[in-house]
Amino acid sequence: MVGEKVVENNAAAESPIEELEWANLSDRCPASIREKLALLPDSPGCYLMKNSQGEIIYVGKAKSLRNRVRSYFQLGAEHTRRIRRMVYEVADLDWIVTDSELEALILESNLIKKYRPTYNVRLRDDKSYPYIAVTLSEEWPRVVYMRKLRMMPKEKDKYFGPYTDTEAVRDTMRLIRRVFRVPCGWKHPEQSRGKACMYYHIGQCTGVCVGKISKEEYVRVIGDVMEFLEGHTDDLVRRLTQQMEEAAENLEFEKAARIRDQIRSIQTVSAKQKVVSTSLEDQDVVVVVSDEYNTVAQMFFVRAGKLVGQEHFLLENASGEDLAECLRGFIQQYYDRAAYVPREVLVSEEIQDAQVLEDWLRKKRGKKVELICPKRGEKKALVDMARKNAELVLKQVKLKMSTDEQARLEQLAALQQAIGAPALPRRIEAYDVSNIQGQYTVASLVVFEDGQPNKSHYRKFKIKTSDGTPDDYAAMKEAVLRRLTGRLRQTEAFADLPDLFLIDGGKGQLNAALEALRQGCEDAAEYEQSMVIGLAKKNEEIYKPDDPNPIILPKHSKALHLIQRVRDEAHRFAITYHRTARDKAMKVSVLNSIPGVGPKRRRALIRHFGSVEALRNASLEEIQAVPSIDKRTAQQVYEFFSRFKEEEEPTNRQDE
Repeated sequence: MVGEKVVENNAAAESPIEELEWANLSDRCPASIREKLALLPDSPGCYLMKNSQGEIIYVGKAKSLRNRVRSYFQLGAEHTRRIRRMVYEVADLDWIVTDSELEALILESNLIKKYRPTYNVRLRDDKSYPYIAVTLSEEWPRVVYMRKLRMMPKEKDKYFGPYTDTEAVRDTMRLIRRVFRVPCGWKHPEQSRGKACMYYHIGQCTGVCVGKISKEEYVRVIGDVMEFLEGHTDDLVRRLTQQMEEAAENLEFEKAARIRDQIRSIQTVSAKQKVVSTSLEDQDVVVVVSDEYNTVAQMFFVRAGKLVGQEHFLLENASGEDLAECLRGFIQQYYDRAAYVPREVLVSEEIQDAQVLEDWLRKKRGKKVELICPKRGEKKALVDMARKNAELVLKQVKLKMSTDEQARLEQLAALQQAIGAPALPRRIEAYDVSNIQGQYTVASLVVFEDGQPNKSHYRKFKIKTSDGTPDDYAAMKEAVLRRLTGRLRQTEAFADLPDLFLIDGGKGQLNAALEALRQGCEDAAEYEQSMVIGLAKKNEEIYKPDDPNPIILPKHSKALHLIQRVRDEAHRFAITYHRTARDKAMKVSVLNSIPGVGPKRRRALIRHFGSVEALRNASLEEIQAVPSIDKRTAQQVYEFFSRFKEEEEPTNRQDE
């Protein structure tokens, strides 16, 4: 972990501010920034650019903070379009001094993950790429599919990935189970209590659960799995062939036949792998290509000279104006969580601070790593092949985007016609209320722009007017009114009203929202221009103000599909927030709410079940088995938690 040596604050430094050559600074550089530029140290570290709201919009690292940060604001500086936009928004900056440029690189990576700044190059939708993990930290290692790399991975565990193709990962897991017969259906052999798991009965388990395989042999099988996942199939096939011959010599024909089938399956997979390098080394090939809309990072994985796989990633905040910077940002993010770093990484662009990246990669790998931008020969051919694949991916993405955009425009046009809107509803704000019998009442606001969710504009409201009795109308009115008159209205994102307010509910919820609009709109003209509709879930009826007859669209209607998608997203967001608020309250005080359960019985229940969640899922008989809990109290506890189980959809509609 990087030690933070000096953290810059707004306090002035002890030494007098040195004079800057103000003529060299852009006229757009604010006075507050000019003062801070004078204080920048000539040291390695990270800098954090902030906008007028105090949000971090860019994180960078530098060998010299003074030279790097000042270069953004120099008169006549040549920047890419993305950096020019960023500099225009900068209203403040902070910095953190480190002992070396390598420490600055590590800190930059951590800060980007923490703040996800607007202008930093990053992987698009990078929160949940899947991995295959081998749990070497466990007594009996397992091979498991993992959606996220653990924040604090155990030292011995081995990870493979990240992958972008979820189905390909699942196919690999199925192949491992069929060929190597791992993992077992039980987490630990002792859990089986001498009973074989289902996979053993269908020939996809080694029998570790019933002692059919020794610990040493099982560990050897796990080693074969890791070798297979690493792409080193030639050595694996040679070793399995030797085992097959030994089994045949010992007259263990069934074992020899099983190993023969393993070899055939591995050779089938290996036959699909193309020999692309005569050096027989492990290499990653990383290429970044861009058009006017998208940037794609393409990776080839070469193991022992064979091309064993490929992945592509879409990048955000990246442009073709500075592919080298995009490449550096991608390498930094990908290898920060990659399970394996090869000796050579072939890249498509010369990276300015390649030596620092190499030092960082060497630290992760534990051995020397080279970043190579080849100019000729076999390695250049590999990079060119990866570039051709990346360009094909870029064309596919562009075609899909244009097709999706056309489909969204058709849906918006259909909705405009269906509800008689004066303009295309490009921005839709949808509201929903969620509660259990008036308890833990919350509301959600989701935003769709041009038919796509804008999750950065999602908001949630903890309803303040709720007194514990169900009142969806009052809750809806409060949510809409707070959007119109509260702090939200002061922000740039919500300064203007949307093209369409979509209210989840019938006429009652719609009238409550209209009342909020009357009170919250700045003038009568703004109120009259606001388009508001309600969508009742029971029959998917669309209600408009001052129209007693609902609009019922055909089930195949594009307009109906769009508003259903928006409504369902508002519903999902409200339920998620409601459950979070409810569970948080339950952990603190839920047992205090049960009649007849005092401190002694609360302690007995928690001691017996271990958690409120386990108690919530317990049967009446299990609760009665707790010492000091009589039948009457057990019945009260069971009935109390049954209410929550029955309310799986925690909303209380008054008018649908």
